[in-house]
Amino acid sequence: MVNDGIRAREVRLIGADGDQLGVKSRDEALKLADDADLDLVLVAPKAKPPVAKILDYGKYRFEQQKKDRESRKKQKIVNVKEVRLSPVIDVNDFNTKLKNARKFLAKGEKVRVSIRFKGRAITHKDIGRKVLDRMAEETADVASVEQKPKMDGRSMFLMLAPKESDKK
Repeated sequence: MVNDGIRAREVRLIGADGDQLGVKSRDEALKLADDADLDLVLVAPKAKPPVAKILDYGKYRFEQQKKDRESRKKQKIVNVKEVRLSPVIDVNDFNTKLKNARKFLAKGEKVRVSIRFKGRAITHKDIGRKVLDRMAEETADVASVEQKPKMDGRSMFLMLAPKESDKK
């Protein structure tokens, strides 16, 4: 809230140079801000009494936007790639899927390894769990298990995340 938008009767006022001016009435604070040719900005509206600061609002908004842009630049978006297996997967097929999972992990992406049980294969969940455990063991040097194998409907999945030491 800025200038006339401030509804509190009293505010704890901070001057343009950052010094405490004490608790002032809203009208008095607005007059001080107007004399300094600056704006009265509510910085902490939840405080008792609310805290207002005398500053250049345009410059303040610009600085806030600049901080927001910087924080967005530093964010890292993590993609989740999926590798689908079968409970009765052959060795060469498994190695191909393993190579793909390692490639995704090397790029810094998370990998969701899933097994879809078809028909009566769902009665042998232990076979699917062994395949997922084997995948976790094979990628143990580059990945850590983020979520242990777990059933979700007719499929079982495992989440792998790249190890921190590889993200240098």
